[in-house]
Amino acid sequence: MLRAPIEPIEPPDTMMLPPCPLTPADAARLLRHAAAADRTGFLHPVQQALIHRRGWLRMLAPVAAGGMEWPLPRVVRLEEAVARVDGSAGWVVTLCAGAGWFAGFLPPQVAADVMATRRVCPAGSGAPTGYADVEGDGYRLTGRWDYASGAPMATHLTLNAVLRSDGQPLLDAQGAPRIRAFLVPVRHATIEPTWNMTGLRGTASHSYRIDGQWVPAAYSFAITPEAASAPGPLYRFPFYSLAYVTLAANVAGMAAHFMALAADCLAHRRQPGSATPMALAPSVQRHSAALHTAFTAARTAYYGALDAAWGRVEAGDALDQGVMDALKDVSLALVRVARDAVDGLYPYCGLYAAREDSDINRVWRDFHTASQHSLLLALD
Repeated sequence: MLRAPIEPIEPPDTMMLPPCPLTPADAARLLRHAAAADRTGFLHPVQQALIHRRGWLRMLAPVAAGGMEWPLPRVVRLEEAVARVDGSAGWVVTLCAGAGWFAGFLPPQVAADVMATRRVCPAGSGAPTGYADVEGDGYRLTGRWDYASGAPMATHLTLNAVLRSDGQPLLDAQGAPRIRAFLVPVRHATIEPTWNMTGLRGTASHSYRIDGQWVPAAYSFAITPEAASAPGPLYRFPFYSLAYVTLAANVAGMAAHFMALAADCLAHRRQPGSATPMALAPSVQRHSAALHTAFTAARTAYYGALDAAWGRVEAGDALDQGVMDALKDVSLALVRVARDAVDGLYPYCGLYAAREDSDINRVWRDFHTASQHSLLLALD
């Protein structure tokens, strides 16, 4: 008996991505080595070379310092596109380019010196799990910091530390410990191989330790628009808003990749006790269509809010609390529907999706590791 060709479930036309900022050739290179990066625990040398050749780790750094200073919407779309190909590569590009954004808050000469480093790769951690003791015209750093994505190829490390004088924390006007950000050459730190997670294995997000290293005050900085040393709109964009939109883009990219792989699984897996593909079950079709539609709507709202906020900053306006809250809300909403889509489709994909060496399992693991980031936990 002749059967109609099996066609995978495709998302509605509205989900089609805009022209991808990632070329097909570059996407193929990243994808070709994604499984190897997962097995070995860090990005493949070909992936690393491509990231440096394209300058993606410089895309948020000021032009005056040797960076590319791309408009934020372009950066975010590139990050989503890379994460849609390989979650680990997308995460490293996002976190390390984000650390490069701090060059816009350093003294211009320091920023230029850092960005002039061959194959520059700033990595780092956000939690203030160390101390900076005031000493002369600088600080002596001591502490241990976790989750420095891209640590094996880092040339510099960023960190937050509690300021101290004579062993006592310095307090702000509200009586809380004062926190200061720092950037230090990686030679001043010891990388500790602690990353042992289910997914994003290729990010090698290891810990690092600094034991009493003195650094000049010029290598410390504050991350507020008024403290920016570079004049462009990128450095007037609030830090937490930038963090929310870039992290959400990664999660959305991984979810889109999973949905594409799930469509293929549903096209080839048979319904129980039948030769009919799972993809042709009416209930599966309705469920899949609803998940794709919700994802598309959330993604559209997210990019609409991002593009509008960027337009305001580019025009010279500061983002008020309402706009910042809206960016957070659309970012978390996108993450929420991405979770719904991945978790809603996974049960239909069969044991193949549970095989650790399958592409869909790697993407599933990457997605669920990335979405555990503390900023992506929506609390009422």
